[in-house]
Amino acid sequence: MERKEIFERLNKVFREVFDDESIVVKEETTAKDIEDWDSLEHINLVVAVEQEFKIKFNMNEVTTMKNVGDMVDRIIARIK
Repeated sequence: MERKEIFERLNKVFREVFDDESIVVKEETTAKDIEDWDSLEHINLVVAVEQEFKIKFNMNEVTTMKNVGDMVDRIIARIK
């Protein structure tokens, strides 16, 4: 799976979790860029991403993701 396809699927997940059809995530997108992205929504987001890609992040991965690009890197590593 290529980064472009992962971003398309992530955009869908982000839009569903945050109930905002205008969200378009990029490599550098962080919680500061999305108004409702707080610690509770972060948990909901991680669970939704895990379900979408049928993967499971470990706690270290979740706590060290700095932006959506980091998330994509970890998704790629998991689905290979």
